Amino acid sequence: RFCIPLLLASRPMMAAGEEIAPALQDSWGDFWLFHFFVNAAGYASIVVPGFLLIQYFKRRNYLETGRGICFPVIKSCVFGSEVKSVHQDDGSLPPRAEPTESSTARQIFKLLLCAIGLQVSYLTWGVLQERVMTRTYGATETDPGEKFKDSQFLVFMNRILAFTVAGLYCALTKQPRHGAPMYKYSFASLSNILSSWCQYEALKYISFPTQVLAKASKVIPVMMMGKLVSRKSYEYWEYLTAALISVGVSMFLLSSAPNRTVSTVTTFSGIVLLAGYIIFDSFTSNWQDALFTYKMSPVQMMFGVNVFSCLFTVGSLLEQGALLESLRFMARHSEFAAHAVLLSVFSACGQLFIFYTINQFGAAVFTIIMTLRQAFAILLSCLIYGHTVTVVAGLGIAVVFMALFLRVYARSRMKKRSKKLPLGESPVQKV
Repeated sequence: RFCIPLLLASRPMMAAGEEIAPALQDSWGDFWLFHFFVNAAGYASIVVPGFLLIQYFKRRNYLETGRGICFPVIKSCVFGSEVKSVHQDDGSLPPRAEPTESSTARQIFKLLLCAIGLQVSYLTWGVLQERVMTRTYGATETDPGEKFKDSQFLVFMNRILAFTVAGLYCALTKQPRHGAPMYKYSFASLSNILSSWCQYEALKYISFPTQVLAKASKVIPVMMMGKLVSRKSYEYWEYLTAALISVGVSMFLLSSAPNRTVSTVTTFSGIVLLAGYIIFDSFTSNWQDALFTYKMSPVQMMFGVNVFSCLFTVGSLLEQGALLESLRFMARHSEFAAHAVLLSVFSACGQLFIFYTINQFGAAVFTIIMTLRQAFAILLSCLIYGHTVTVVAGLGIAVVFMALFLRVYARSRMKKRSKKLPLGESPVQKV
């Protein structure tokens, strides 16, 4: 009863003659806000009992009084085995190897391998993501085909493979002793699957280039939140690059192509979903930073988060009956099955390349590679799916990526300067 008025209020009447988005034509059950509440209810059916169990074990002081076969499992899930480290880097990873003159060729080879691996993984992932969410399957001369609509199933596919890859990696390689209570991963997991769901769902309402630019401008709300909540201070170049990103995104969004017919509701829904993606994704990264104060590696983080992601998504899919429906869709359309599997494979491979690149070359090199990937993703999407980009929109894209590269350059200069500061001085807080 509560959701019906909210759904009605969030879907205003369309103006006469406006084209209604295909994703909104079928039924109210296909509207994104309805799916969001249904998915959230599914996650709550797992989170609430889990929360009550955790409180029960803590009140009983189970760590002191518990016995039996289940004791190690409950201890690991609820209490953990170690206290947090004071410094984030203590024991998390071995120090990043600095290149030497004798291994220059090897370092160049590794850098090329990382760059190619990241570009291939995430460019292919982006193309497949747009194909799955915006195009039909099984279309013939007499049958228009059908679209796949359940974004949560794609999130589940990605997470189950990432969980498998991370688990195998942890089993086959030496990892730091794990001490974080397992339930703490559930917070990052929940925000992670919600951000991924918003990302997939947004493609029903906006173009892929718009989504990429919105993700590139995520630094703006992060700076605003840091200024308002944490009273952080920023350098002049940070304000300059944020302003340039705002100008570039505005140029892209306000420019209009001759054949561009997008309804107000569609645009509004896309903006809301992108805002949801940015909010949930920002929480995920901040919570993971807090978890890294325990002694763990990034692959252990990947494994722990994906354990709960698989639990939440498969539980919600089973409660809705959507898992069998999605599997039947895969059985009807082998092309979709291949796309869904490849989407998961490239997503998991991309995460491993991220960890390896940062460990070998640092965050600055990784940021440059991923910024180039965003630019290539927009170009590739326009070439394959025929998105029209005006001259003004193209200039807006150029301004955004110029600002991003300027930000990476300025940050690297500030980092070098901060190493030369005398003891007791500290550089201004960065985002």
